Amino acid sequence: MAKKVVATLKTAGAGKDWAKVIRAVRSPKTGAYTFKEEMMPSEMVKNAFK
Repeated sequence: MAKKVVATLKTAGAGKDWAKVIRAVRSPKTGAYTFKEEMMPSEMVKNAFK
């Protein structure tokens, strides 16, 4: 299934403009870390970590 998604993004021409960002977010309730994944345009990646 992953190959199908990657192939779809490449054929559309816009797949190279997107990046998958994974952030560690701390829960205020328990203090444990969870990971938040999101897709965003490559230009916005540096701004997302600020």
